[in-house]
Amino acid sequence: MASKSGLNPTTIELTEVEAKLRHLLLDVAAFVDETSVPKTAEAGVVVPDELSKEKVVLRFTGGWVRDKLLGVDSHDIDVAINKMTGYQFGMKLKDYLEIPGNPAKYGLELPEEENSKSGGKDKSRRVAPGLYKIEANPEKSKHLETVTTKIMGLDIDLVNLRKETYTEESRNPQMEFGTPEEDAMRRDATVNAMFYNLNTSEIEDFTGRGFEDMDGKIIRTPLEPYQTFKDDPLRVLRLIRFASRLNYKIDPEAEKAMGNPDIKDALRAKISRERVGIETEKMLKGPDPQMALALIDRLDLYNTIFIDPTRPNNHPPDLEYLSPAYKFVECYLRTAKPDIPQIIPKTLIRNEEEQYFAWIWATLMPWVDAPMVPHSKPTQRPFYAATLVAREGIKAPNKICDVVTACLRDGEDIRKLVDACYTQLRRPNAKAAGEDPTARDTLGMAIRRWGPTWRSQLLFSLIYEIVLGSISQEQIFNSYSTFLNQLSKYGILEAYTFKPLITGTELAKALNTKPGPWMRDALDIVMAWQLRNPDIADPTEAIEAVKENRTAAMAGKQSELPSRLASHFLQLTIRPLFSQSNSKPHPNLTPAGRAAPSHPDQKAQFPDDTSKAPWKDPKNGYAIDLLRWTLLILGQKGIEANWGLLVPPILKMTDNLDIKWKSRGCEFLTLLLASTSPSLLSRTGLGNVFEITLIPLFTYLPTLTEEKESVLLLDKAFPALMELAEVMYPPPSHSSTTPQPINTLSTPREKFLDKLLRLCILAPVSHASPSTYPRLATSLLSHLPTLINAMQIDAVKHLQSLLPLLSSILTEPLGLAHPPLIVGSVKGLQAVVLNCWPRVGRYRGEIMKGVCVCWVRCGEEEGEEKKKEIEEVRWELKECVGMLDAVCQADDDLKGIWEAEKAVLVARDERLGGLFEGNEVS
Repeated sequence: MASKSGLNPTTIELTEVEAKLRHLLLDVAAFVDETSVPKTAEAGVVVPDELSKEKVVLRFTGGWVRDKLLGVDSHDIDVAINKMTGYQFGMKLKDYLEIPGNPAKYGLELPEEENSKSGGKDKSRRVAPGLYKIEANPEKSKHLETVTTKIMGLDIDLVNLRKETYTEESRNPQMEFGTPEEDAMRRDATVNAMFYNLNTSEIEDFTGRGFEDMDGKIIRTPLEPYQTFKDDPLRVLRLIRFASRLNYKIDPEAEKAMGNPDIKDALRAKISRERVGIETEKMLKGPDPQMALALIDRLDLYNTIFIDPTRPNNHPPDLEYLSPAYKFVECYLRTAKPDIPQIIPKTLIRNEEEQYFAWIWATLMPWVDAPMVPHSKPTQRPFYAATLVAREGIKAPNKICDVVTACLRDGEDIRKLVDACYTQLRRPNAKAAGEDPTARDTLGMAIRRWGPTWRSQLLFSLIYEIVLGSISQEQIFNSYSTFLNQLSKYGILEAYTFKPLITGTELAKALNTKPGPWMRDALDIVMAWQLRNPDIADPTEAIEAVKENRTAAMAGKQSELPSRLASHFLQLTIRPLFSQSNSKPHPNLTPAGRAAPSHPDQKAQFPDDTSKAPWKDPKNGYAIDLLRWTLLILGQKGIEANWGLLVPPILKMTDNLDIKWKSRGCEFLTLLLASTSPSLLSRTGLGNVFEITLIPLFTYLPTLTEEKESVLLLDKAFPALMELAEVMYPPPSHSSTTPQPINTLSTPREKFLDKLLRLCILAPVSHASPSTYPRLATSLLSHLPTLINAMQIDAVKHLQSLLPLLSSILTEPLGLAHPPLIVGSVKGLQAVVLNCWPRVGRYRGEIMKGVCVCWVRCGEEEGEEKKKEIEEVRWELKECVGMLDAVCQADDDLKGIWEAEKAVLVARDERLGGLFEGNEVS
């Protein structure tokens, strides 16, 4: 390096590679001297007559000379040419290397097999890969037209010596060939203006101050600073970069000019933001970014560099954040301070990229609290101001801009969780509201939510809290180190890379539905379960947990995964489809899932139907499947916890005008009531709402409703009513040791079951004649045994209506045309005999009339097509008679009479003998 004694070195010791490069370039120069060179170069630069007669002289210039004097190796070499443009010399270099044998002189020969496959031109491309011409752009103060290539592992820029002349009409220079002195004086700094002459192997300091300023560690412009920066404002940033890289001071006169408003305006107007970004990146990746940012801060250049030039600056940045930010990052990265827990830098700064991010965050802190910038399209999300500064101001790559956006988007979430985790761990006995902020699943899912850049986002929030200064640095460090220690303890620092045990397709299969958009969030629920159960590694266990049903829930043995999935589906998948504006709420239901106040006589009101309801769209069929699965797996506690989310969609389906949806709503209501506790139904007051919703469905009868639609609807509606009866009016539990008083008044349960028999079986069967609509009657009568068994002895009050109806169906001449109807009627009779046996003896005649007629007709049926069905009818008839026989045999007053009546029947028609065979039923 330069000597402080004033004895400056006259030459530079070259490395072996540099010596070979010098040898090559001098040989090319000699090759040029032997051939002709065009007098007019590209871009209209004319070679003066006196230069055209000179031999080619080459010089290594600028930074390479400076670095060699400082003892620093450099792989970037600028080569200045006295009488040719860089492009012309590059073409001659290419021609020279195409001459056979020339590359081998410098160790550039190709392997033998490569030589045999390549011609001369291909060889030159391989030993000097690429000659890239970089055009001048005066409008952006880029005046050098250069050619760049790579030889021997060194990056080489070829350019001619030049001078700059200005006219009064234009502030952009006209480029001309110049002398070494003129070229040196137009450079940005004296320490960058020294040359190494390849022809003489001597160092040339044409400014006369290069060595002196290196000794004094000063950055100084060769010419008057103001004009130097006016000519090329980018030199302002270059001087800052060199000062921070070399740890030199900038000359006071130069500093003064750098802060001049005219120079700032020129920097904004003349320099492309790409070139600003390049210089900024080099500063922040250099050896002392803090010094560079301090210079920018002191010279008031922040609003010139870190801005969004595409929009008016309506909200200035908060520059009070800048200095604390870069000072903290400097301390954080470069000083092992005892008050900074080591887990913070160890976890958040693992490589050069994350270190670079830290400096970017420091530069953007003044913009963190700036208002968001509206998007040009009103429907699009607005921009964060800091993102626009990074993207437009310093032309940061998309990756950095995306991370900046993530930092600002997730910042509040990060800071809340860090603080909550720290607070909870300090006070472990205090109950956390909502999710436990110290739990493995809460923290792991947060890391997954923030993504692969969570470390940089966490560091961003840490810097922000430091510069904000609302709490002490000690508390900030404690909270962030506690948070990171908790992550490390759980082994979830890389949680964003964890894979779910089951795929979306496997989950859909376990839930018995089709894959769809619901899977992504559902897999997050599975992942949270995995995080809570780190010992489970078998996908089968996850699948089996999903398949668990309400039996496990009622027994208290169900995994928490199904219930969490159910709550998730209800809130984020099902509710949005049923709560959109084109789907009206049930008139008797509040948003909380409770009954709305209404007049006692108020009937169910059916809202206007719409085919556009999103839950009816076939593409959203997965939501209906998920609702069914939810109802199947939730126990009483789960139903109660999600009551307000379950009831509205079910009532919307039952109130829909489409019979298919009504029946599905009834089916789902049955599943809901099967796990509903009486106390819940009582508290919410929804029993009456369900009742006035279901009972009117039994008026959907032919001819206004097609028989098949009636069957579809009523077959689902009656089980729902029976479940409602069990929940609203559960049967009394009688103790075997405590006598119960006789109650002569009808209980609410009796009244409700009586209503079901009258309105939901007797009335519809009477209205829709069984002979005309046998399938509907079969469907209704199939539910009669269930109802009679629930009524028990209380059904005796309906014998006068029930028995004639059932008997008439058995005596119907064409009844056996639909055997299932006959079977249903006989099973209804069996239920009546079983439950009403104390009184049924007096109605034996009505029963036997229908049974005997039907038995005889069964014997008259011919043909094999219905043989199996007829046998079933005969079997059920014998079973019914056997039950009646047992009742009559148990009554001493009836026993003799009954035996005589049987004998008379057999005597009159011997075919009835088979009806009484084997009727010893106890």
